[in-house]
Amino acid sequence: MAKRLVFFTTLLMVLVFVGGWRPAESVLERIDDFRLTIDNFKSKTVSAEPEANDAEPADVERVEVTVAEPEANDAEPVRVEPNNVELAQVEPNDIKLKPVVSFHDKCAEVLKTFVDDKGMVDYKTLRRKRLVLRALLSEFDNLDPNEYRTWPKEDKIALWLNAYNIQMLKIITDNYPITSSRYLRIFPGWGPKSILHVKGIWTNYKFLVMDEEFTLSEIDKRFFRKEFDEPRIFFAISRASLSSPPLRNEPYYGHKLNEQLDDQVKRFLSSPQAFRIDKDKQRVYLSSIFQSSSYGKEFVSKFGIDKKFKDQEPTTRAVLNFITNYVSAYKVSFLEIGNYSVKFMKYDWTINDGS
Repeated sequence: MAKRLVFFTTLLMVLVFVGGWRPAESVLERIDDFRLTIDNFKSKTVSAEPEANDAEPADVERVEVTVAEPEANDAEPVRVEPNNVELAQVEPNDIKLKPVVSFHDKCAEVLKTFVDDKGMVDYKTLRRKRLVLRALLSEFDNLDPNEYRTWPKEDKIALWLNAYNIQMLKIITDNYPITSSRYLRIFPGWGPKSILHVKGIWTNYKFLVMDEEFTLSEIDKRFFRKEFDEPRIFFAISRASLSSPPLRNEPYYGHKLNEQLDDQVKRFLSSPQAFRIDKDKQRVYLSSIFQSSSYGKEFVSKFGIDKKFKDQEPTTRAVLNFITNYVSAYKVSFLEIGNYSVKFMKYDWTINDGS
């Protein structure tokens, strides 16, 4: 449009210069109006250039391409997607907690090698390995008391159970084979292979734990009966005899002590020398371990009860209440509502010799 205006103006000027022709005023006015129209048109055109709607769409497309580059769907999801991360290492249910205390492992080899699944001991072979027992017991003596004090209660219980059982093995091994007196054999429990022939088995044989002197009797009274208040312990200590709770062929560990003690109770009560019901005679037979003169009183604080077993004295009521947690529903029903008397069985002190 602007080029046409210039051409028209130039042509007009040439005519005027050559022919002396002068356009009429109306023509000039029209030219001026035409110029004004052109100027207005230019003005509108220039002012319209920055309008957003008139911008070139290609520029918008370039912006869209730039924005689209960091889209999450275009990235590699394997590195950032949480579902692809291996969470098994941190899931609480999958974590296998390592035992806090590794000391108990020191007893594992001896128990695994010389004790079978029924708690019988190969004393004949173990006697030839007495130096191994001596070295093992020295580990208990060398244990730092400050380290012991940092242990959880369960690991402390495990320590004393292991120390008691290893010392019992040493005492029996040192006196194996057992020699008996013909005069004492006439008394109940004093058969030719009874461990009662080992004089002072619980009171005379001393050993060191954390540089302190102990006997089996002292460990029993100080820790098992007083400090820990856990009656299941009495099914974990070995009396080296057939009526005793079976000796485990593994050490006790703090991190699984509860399961081990429950297992010991069940194993013991499954033996007819520990518990049985005679419905014909309306009688319940219990191991003499449950008598008041033995460990019976140790069950009262946790298992004493007045609402059931009313025909029995307090210690027996506590013992029966304890037993109902570990026997079948049928036996529980008989114990709770049956008419019966309780009889304590004679203890068989015959050595648990599996040689």
